[in-house]
Amino acid sequence: MNLTARILHAIADCLLDTIGEPMTTQTLLKFSVAAALMGLSGLSFATQDHLQPRQGDDLSGLHAFDLRAGCWIYHNHVLKERLANSHDWFDYDSIQHLWITMGGYGNMDDNEMRRPDGTYYGLTVRTYDPKTGTWSIWWHDGRNPGDLDPPVKGRFKDGVGTFYSDDTLRGKPIKVRFTWSGITATAAHWEQAFSGDGGKTWETNWTADFSKIDCKAN
Repeated sequence: MNLTARILHAIADCLLDTIGEPMTTQTLLKFSVAAALMGLSGLSFATQDHLQPRQGDDLSGLHAFDLRAGCWIYHNHVLKERLANSHDWFDYDSIQHLWITMGGYGNMDDNEMRRPDGTYYGLTVRTYDPKTGTWSIWWHDGRNPGDLDPPVKGRFKDGVGTFYSDDTLRGKPIKVRFTWSGITATAAHWEQAFSGDGGKTWETNWTADFSKIDCKAN
């Protein structure tokens, strides 16, 4: 089902819920999702419209993700337990479709995560701040639709993007780091690492290697 069909389906579903019935929390949520999809749809079709830079803007990293537009298959290598002295890993493949949005100042990707214990979906939203030259990245895990991870923020230097945030794990504060490298028209590499000691040491717990595919084959 393409994006337009998903939007129409979501709107029709929530309209059916409201016929002769009071609007429930679930219905309101469906309306919110439909509205969000409408907004994201509008952005996804604006890939050729580029905002005009303002004097003083830092555009050094604006095009860092441009080569990632399109469809990808990627292999995930994931640590089973994070910050628990674990050495057990598992592997699986995922499918991703990435769009350039906001006139080139953002992008988003839809992911089908084919884990061994069951498939789930995730959404990434990235926005570029020309005032600071930094990217903010939000990850939304479809298994927890009411939660949104804190954004990681950072920039690219010499082809490597490093992004940080503060979060919690098992009730304790941690630092999170995303690293993007090797971005080309056909490949990319991503890593996630956690630190439980304020950034003195880091444990990599997730890596992903991307290969470009034909969107028609997705």
